[in-house]
Amino acid sequence: MNVPLLDLVAQYHGIKDEVLGAVMTVVERQGFIMGPEVGQLEAAVAALSHTTHAVGCASGTDALLLPLKALDLVPGDEVITTPFTFFATAGAIHNAGGTPVFVDIEPATFNIAPAAVEAAVTPRTRAIVAVDLFGQMAAMEALRPIAERHGLALIEDAAQAIGARRKIDGTWRMAGELGTVGTLSFFPSKNLGAYGDGGMIVTQDDALAERLRRLRLHGGARQYFHDEVGFNSRLDTLQAAVLLAKLPHLAAWSAARARHAARYTEAFAGHADVCPPYTDPANDHIYNQYTIRVPRRDALQAHLKARQIGNAVYYPLSLHRQPCFADLGYGPGSLPHAEAASEQVISLPVYPELSEAQQQSVVDAVLEFYS
Repeated sequence: MNVPLLDLVAQYHGIKDEVLGAVMTVVERQGFIMGPEVGQLEAAVAALSHTTHAVGCASGTDALLLPLKALDLVPGDEVITTPFTFFATAGAIHNAGGTPVFVDIEPATFNIAPAAVEAAVTPRTRAIVAVDLFGQMAAMEALRPIAERHGLALIEDAAQAIGARRKIDGTWRMAGELGTVGTLSFFPSKNLGAYGDGGMIVTQDDALAERLRRLRLHGGARQYFHDEVGFNSRLDTLQAAVLLAKLPHLAAWSAARARHAARYTEAFAGHADVCPPYTDPANDHIYNQYTIRVPRRDALQAHLKARQIGNAVYYPLSLHRQPCFADLGYGPGSLPHAEAASEQVISLPVYPELSEAQQQSVVDAVLEFYS
């Protein structure tokens, strides 16, 4: 059975009338730049994230870049982050003028290890960028005191985790809520995906929110008047309209992903070669990806491809070993947990519309390989 890694066509057919109606409202009004849907989406996402402000921008990458630029980094400034994530996390640090400092991950959750962060702080450190990988929040209750103790900005890269939450001291805290800023991506493959690129920054800080709004509009609060040099990083009104139509479905889609994840985990229980993802008991995981650890990963991937089972490896080469960061001096084995993950992980289809028959085909193909 052909099972795609993600089936956005199936999702579209389920919400076609809602999305097309929202898009045509914008088209008929011919208001494509900073239309009212942008502000409406910002308000809705701020409410979802339990934050005071949300600032739409052109992509998830820009959602990271803009707050890093707001730090006014100078050469030699360091930003601590994880090596096991999408490239944009570290690329934004570099493009904002900082030096990425990579520290190892927790092998169970794949998220950045707070103890490693603490050990990496130097007088040159300006910020920490933590990633909520695959839809599971990082240990923000451990990272936030480190940032406060050393006077650092704490950026929560929640690109894969909109709507995820973590119970801290008995209270549910949302992805993006606890950092200096949280950053979101609306790339089409995300749980809440646009029909193109889009991103958003959430924060509790009034002054920072105002500066971020200027930075996305060439550095000016008023047209043709510029307080600083900024960027052209507006969230497209058409994309905001699509996202507003999709947003009411987000909780149900994430719940469906969680049900599929539970079914996989049950099916793989007791199979020594297949290690299902670990969920920290404090977390409500939204499963942007369902990522297992396996031996002979590359051979399994070829096996799945031959059986038309969608899959992906996130991420085959840790960031500290990327050629563009060779000058930072990280040798093989320097961050062993991240390197082991890069050699062992593979993600399986977990999208909301996945049928039980399709999922059984995935399970059968994996277990066939290891039988």
